[in-house]
Amino acid sequence: MLKKRLIPVLLLKNGMLVRSESFDIHQIIGNPIHEVARFNEWNVDELIYLDMTRDDKYDLGRDDHRVRGMSDPLDILERVSETCFMPLTWGGRVRTVDDMRARFSRGADKITLNTAAYRTPELITAGAKVFGSQAIVVSIDTKRFDGAMEVMVDGGRTRTGVSSVELAKQAEDRGAGELLLQSIDRDGTGEGYDLELIHAVASAVKIPVIACSGVGRYEHYVDGIRAGASAVAAANIWHFKELSDRGGKRALAKGGVDVRL
Repeated sequence: MLKKRLIPVLLLKNGMLVRSESFDIHQIIGNPIHEVARFNEWNVDELIYLDMTRDDKYDLGRDDHRVRGMSDPLDILERVSETCFMPLTWGGRVRTVDDMRARFSRGADKITLNTAAYRTPELITAGAKVFGSQAIVVSIDTKRFDGAMEVMVDGGRTRTGVSSVELAKQAEDRGAGELLLQSIDRDGTGEGYDLELIHAVASAVKIPVIACSGVGRYEHYVDGIRAGASAVAAANIWHFKELSDRGGKRALAKGGVDVRL
């Protein structure tokens, strides 16, 4: 059986790393180029960068920030990949096969599709045919409405009326090799994963599911694996706790999860 993976998620907005809460509040916390060097020294299994920039404008956001970001996400990707010594997944603004090719040529090992996976699902199949299913990750953003788990697109702003389980099945049928499952309700709360969501999706598909959103303590990783995830991911906890890799791996091992220590 494959070992379970522990994956940091780094969120980009207008060229800077940010902390996210409810997909709506974003706080600048660092520089994407410098941060990857720190993760190279840590015991993590993969790295995911998600570009959440909503327009083409470059806005530093804080005049007192001493490290300037970069305005072109492809330049950021290339710089990151030069010093990234682990599998690198890149997401954001991927709408065509040429967009995928551009990101792979700059150093990405996998790409994620989010809004495009819903609006142009044939892109999943096209990407899988050209680059292989293992390189195509579909990211599903979920929000609950009266208990129902609904897919949201456009950075969590637009309802689709489609259930997360339904989109997960469609993504698998289209050729996706992996799913990244995010909960808008849990994002930035530190209250733990949406375990019902993880279990529902993981039970409905055969491809690996990466659980994300809501981690506030390392034991939450164990909960995610027990709910059915093949890998556990988080964003904010990596920036605000020292030795987050060791703490996370130790908690997983203590919980009986087979991980690479």
